[in-house]
Amino acid sequence: MLLLGIDLGTSSIKVAVTDAATGNILTTVQYPETETGIIVLQPGWAEQSPDEWWHNVQQAILKAHAQKKYNPADIRSIGISYQMHGLVVVDKSQQVLRNSIIWCDSRAVDIGNKAFEKIGKEKCLAHLLNSPGNFTASKLAWVKENEPQVYAQIERIMLPGDFIAMKLTGNITTSVSALSEGIFWDFEMQQLSSDVFQYYGFDTAFIPPVQDVFSNHGTIKKNIAEALSLSPSVTVNYKAGDQPNNALSLNVLEPGEVAATAGTSGVIYSVTDELVYDQQSRVNTFAHVNHTAAQKRLGVLLCINGTGILNRWIKNITGNSLSYEQMNAAAAAIAPGSNGLVILPFGNGAERIFENQLLNSDIQNIDFNIHGTGHLVRAAQEGIAFAFRYGFDIMQANGIQPKVIRAGKANMFLSDVFAESFVNATNVPVELYHCDGSVGAATGTGIGAGIYATAKEAFGHFKPVKLIEPTQAALYNDLYGVWKKGLGKVLNGGNGRD
Repeated sequence: MLLLGIDLGTSSIKVAVTDAATGNILTTVQYPETETGIIVLQPGWAEQSPDEWWHNVQQAILKAHAQKKYNPADIRSIGISYQMHGLVVVDKSQQVLRNSIIWCDSRAVDIGNKAFEKIGKEKCLAHLLNSPGNFTASKLAWVKENEPQVYAQIERIMLPGDFIAMKLTGNITTSVSALSEGIFWDFEMQQLSSDVFQYYGFDTAFIPPVQDVFSNHGTIKKNIAEALSLSPSVTVNYKAGDQPNNALSLNVLEPGEVAATAGTSGVIYSVTDELVYDQQSRVNTFAHVNHTAAQKRLGVLLCINGTGILNRWIKNITGNSLSYEQMNAAAAAIAPGSNGLVILPFGNGAERIFENQLLNSDIQNIDFNIHGTGHLVRAAQEGIAFAFRYGFDIMQANGIQPKVIRAGKANMFLSDVFAESFVNATNVPVELYHCDGSVGAATGTGIGAGIYATAKEAFGHFKPVKLIEPTQAALYNDLYGVWKKGLGKVLNGGNGRD
């Protein structure tokens, strides 16, 4: 019996097929080969085409089949992981009305900030666990204010993963986890937030039926099954945002457990059983995949928008002359600190850790006679690690004190320079595992379909491949001080205070 996992990322679609009995990964593929771009119609805006996502999902599944490492007819269930906080709107015919306003789009910052003030900061934090901020509800409010002709045609609103499930099955559902990441859910009342819907003037009929993350979200349509060489009995049994899913993929399900990822964006994600929030909403709390009214499981999420996208930008501006492996090797040849070169990685939209300020990236102290490509790559990867440290300090101030962090050996964690910088900057050991979002989605759908009786059974074969422990924490603490001084120059108009 086989499981298929789809990871709808910002840069590409990843698909994995796993054997439910052994946990073995039979194949993983990525489509397209080149990274998908972001549509930027105005500075601070970020959109992608849902129809392009759907095309790429189909091509990725067919590409996985073409590996001929399994019989597609043996696939029993599909799970979906997706980029969080995006807005997809469809009409009565399930036709997309506009491009998706995705997670790193900053156009709704002022709308969300105003809602935070008008609804009341304490009420928002106590009930929503967050400011409405720049999340999905505020994006929908932007559409209502600026595109009334589109808004008038809306039948359903969705997160990106809900859209892919709709295309597979014709059925539209959502979950408390998805609603919480969109800032539609009231945790105190355990229902849709009357405050948000009344303030923004939204119709609750926009919201699809609410189901558990692990449940039957629909059976694949006959024509889709034929086109993708799948059995018409295949069901979608799991949908989760990429960061809750990444935590699931690392068996991070219980209070005190912590996961990290470093793809286009970077995240540290800690599970708690308390309704906690940061007073400035710099880190955010959402319902985890296994959250229920009876058993609270929340994910406290630190997000750094500018992570792998900075690495990709450097690759592009240096002429694509080096592969990522060669870039990592060039960085490893440079001593920690990059000979004084400092990079702030905040060039991918408003950053939550700075209360949704648009800082943009900054390169400081560059010397044309000293610094080369290796310095640039190392300074970027160290800068990302120090951005994590900055946010991690906020998490620690909110009571999160992990003894170990789990991460997949993927994306930025493939770089020894980045992994060691992250570990030494945070001064917390990291366990690396062979998994990614698509494998996590496959595992999740196995749980949702009842193929695994429990999560413990699903992770029976799960073991770390590497443990990285801090060995230069004092050095990196000093380097972080230099980096933070550079940040202070940007935050305070050049006076160097932080």
